[in-house]
Amino acid sequence: MRWDVVVVGAGAAGLVAAIRAAELGQQTLLLEKNRKPGAKILMSGGTRCNITHNTDARGIVDAYGRQGRFLHSALAALSPADVVALFEAEGVATKVEETGKVFPESDRATDVLAALRRRLERSGCELRLGKPLVEIAKRDVGFQLVTPENEYETDAVIITTGGQSYPGCGTTGDAYAWLADLGHTIVPPRPALTPITTNAAWVTGLKGVTIPDVIVKVVVSQRATGSSEATRKKKNKPLYERRGSFLFTHFGLSGPVALDVSGTITGHPAPTSLDLECDFLPAKSAEEIETYLAREAANDGKKQLVGMLTRLVPRRLAEAFLEHAGADADVKAAELSRQLRRQLVDAIKQMRIPVSGTRGFKKAEVTAGGVSLRDVDSSTMQSKLVPNLFLAGEVLDLDGPIGGFNFQAAFSTAWLAGSNA
Repeated sequence: MRWDVVVVGAGAAGLVAAIRAAELGQQTLLLEKNRKPGAKILMSGGTRCNITHNTDARGIVDAYGRQGRFLHSALAALSPADVVALFEAEGVATKVEETGKVFPESDRATDVLAALRRRLERSGCELRLGKPLVEIAKRDVGFQLVTPENEYETDAVIITTGGQSYPGCGTTGDAYAWLADLGHTIVPPRPALTPITTNAAWVTGLKGVTIPDVIVKVVVSQRATGSSEATRKKKNKPLYERRGSFLFTHFGLSGPVALDVSGTITGHPAPTSLDLECDFLPAKSAEEIETYLAREAANDGKKQLVGMLTRLVPRRLAEAFLEHAGADADVKAAELSRQLRRQLVDAIKQMRIPVSGTRGFKKAEVTAGGVSLRDVDSSTMQSKLVPNLFLAGEVLDLDGPIGGFNFQAAFSTAWLAGSNA
């Protein structure tokens, strides 16, 4: 049979696009290369699935920065509140965590996927699994889609195949070649929201230590500039800056704030020329910390410095700061010179960690790059180059910060595409 709409890729965007098109009366087919749909949904958020962020459309737009303008129409069609209502209508109660992340109350990503599958089934859309698309051809009227076993004729196509993050889920960038053949510009894909690696032994030695509130700045290393310390402080402005939770690992750094800045690293022509400048105590000024250390040392010179520091940061990190400053772990407060005090404050407020790279697409939560937004009509999600070809989700050059923003963009662009296909 000939279909009104074929949606390619049954991830978060594909399921929503197919639901929307079918509910509007279109004869809709959803093709998925895997044996099961929604593989990435099940992995996301530590298998809890952070479906959106507790904000309004403006908050999502702002979080995307320069890319945010592209999302205005999509968010008008399906806002964060609409996403929450969609899932709650399917019996998935939600909760808002302190960070603003919205999760299913059950903490089960399986509930999110089950809800989408129930609504898909009610919509009348036909889902066919194990059907990898190998070719898409434009015909005089509509399109021909080819899989290893079948050919499908359709009036409209919605591409929701995702990017290249978590390739084990089947997101291996298949659509880039098809869409490039149809004339689209592909912004070179690169991993984003991926852990960061370093060769600094003191960092990897702290594996498992979590710091709940850290400011991380991506800066060009003094190694790369060859500049003096004074020049570095004056001229070396951060390439990017985020604040959030931070985790030391056996390979380097993870946690929300590290993931958020990783896209700046993967987008830099020389990642190993970069450092992360970390403020491990952003709630206190350098002056406040220095005053605290001086006061405590004056009150009891027999105290160990590490004990004083442990009131500010975890003990293992405090020990690392002392080692960085060239002091023994058991040094007493009476031995706290002005120079050592300032070295410790500098370590707390602006410690530099050299970057060796990232964990790449294999561990990336999203893909930066993809189909250029200039090639897509943001009011409909239709290609400006190929009529009746629509694109939604991570296949587009859209990547947001951690916190449910990327799922929101996927759901919203898919809903808009399904409304217009």
